[in-house]
Amino acid sequence: MPLLEKNNSVLIVIDVQENFLSKLMPAEREPLVERIAWIMNVAKVLKIPILATAEDVSADVDMLSRLKALLPQGQAVFNKMVFSLYGQKDIRHALEALKRKDLVLVGQETDVCIAQSAIDLVDAGYRVWVADDATGSPGPHHEAGLQRMRSAGVVVSGIKGIYYEWLRDLPTAIAVEAAVASTPADLTL
Repeated sequence: MPLLEKNNSVLIVIDVQENFLSKLMPAEREPLVERIAWIMNVAKVLKIPILATAEDVSADVDMLSRLKALLPQGQAVFNKMVFSLYGQKDIRHALEALKRKDLVLVGQETDVCIAQSAIDLVDAGYRVWVADDATGSPGPHHEAGLQRMRSAGVVVSGIKGIYYEWLRDLPTAIAVEAAVASTPADLTL
């Protein structure tokens, strides 16, 4: 598969919400949220559109407020009522309206909503990358989801690799590093 193209990319943030984060080991939660927040900030600096979902939004369930605040002003979070985001008409139409074919998926849960979305998107003709270090599921389910997606033609990569494919050159890297205040503690660029 060719390299990821920033001018053809969309970052999709799937279901990062407290009820899913609470399933992870406590030591995994904050680093995951930090990596997702960082790649969202990078996407904003590079003017890459971001789509965000939360599953079954209610008074008690929504996208983590810390991440929701990083969305472009006025952008809503899709209330996702299906496991594969491509199976929901309003999300599918919003994605199609962007007219971009390189999709980067981050969020939760790797073996369910990330995997089903990624596989459906590949089947629909999109080129799909999943960040293995910016997705999560409890226990062995994370790796099982990654394996399932690899078998279906999804590119599984770390956010560092995605970041550098988006940048492509030193001047862009220097500009983005200056604009994005901090890098996650566990990420070496």
